[in-house]
Amino acid sequence: MNDDSRPRADVSVIMPAYNNQDSIVAALTSIAAQTTLPHEVIVVDDGSTDGTIAAVRSMHGRMNGVRLRLFRQQNNGAGAARNRAIWASTGTWLAFLDADDQWLPTKLERSMAVNFAQDLLMSCHNLYGVGKNGEHVIDSRSRWASNPGDPYGTLFLRGFISSSTVVVRRDVTVAVGGFDTGLRSAQDYELWLAILDRAGTRFVCFDEPLLRYTLAEDGITSKVGRKIACSLAILRRHMGILKRHGGAVIVPVLTRTAIIQVEAWRNYRAQGRFLAALAQLALLPWRLLEMLVRLPFADGRRPDFLSRLIPAEEVDLTADPTP
Repeated sequence: MNDDSRPRADVSVIMPAYNNQDSIVAALTSIAAQTTLPHEVIVVDDGSTDGTIAAVRSMHGRMNGVRLRLFRQQNNGAGAARNRAIWASTGTWLAFLDADDQWLPTKLERSMAVNFAQDLLMSCHNLYGVGKNGEHVIDSRSRWASNPGDPYGTLFLRGFISSSTVVVRRDVTVAVGGFDTGLRSAQDYELWLAILDRAGTRFVCFDEPLLRYTLAEDGITSKVGRKIACSLAILRRHMGILKRHGGAVIVPVLTRTAIIQVEAWRNYRAQGRFLAALAQLALLPWRLLEMLVRLPFADGRRPDFLSRLIPAEEVDLTADPTP
């Protein structure tokens, strides 16, 4: 295909990077290989100590006409890097791709077709999980399809959206305030909840696997304590939002609390930390009581995290990097 003949979409691709020198060229190449090309790609290097910046430089002029921009900032986490890229973006739509993942060639073409055909504010899709034992399809759509009339309620109970599958309107993302950089885990899950609170049924998860997602070697059992703390913080915020939806509240809040504790129990067991696992089960009644006490006072307020950007420098990719 002649590069000039490819259709273009008004999409800014958001890519955080931290020590991804071995994978980021493949990620960027997968963007340049799209059958529908985006308007721009914004990479934010989050304080890498390896050759990530040099790897991004090597892709300048190799993106088939897609504008490539690079920012660098002190290490502050993927959420802060994504927020910087969102703030710098100029597209009507945002698409997210992590620096160790790869899109399949028709990802943007299909996502934009679904978005326009159904007048959506956000969409996601199935994906391939890629690990040392090969790859398999991760079925995100089935969770959405279980109750398409209430995607917020479905996501409230359990996450099913992979960030690198998301295409979302920029104005909606800015309106809700971007990623919560105070969360050390599940920042993306919390943002998708905030967006679905506004999008309602103008969200679809379709069944085509259009992403190759790199599974972490340490799996889901790592950093259990961090995951528990962040999951509970998100629950405390969003049960206030859930109250505004006008449906059932107590049962979903208690169900979500139980899911958090049971997942922690399973993960600690997988690590062989049996006392820590038992402690999570012992804590369950107290967690349930805590949420019942907090529920009447939960207001669901969410700060504007995009107003809290840390300093960053845009890198001139045309300049000679040598002194």
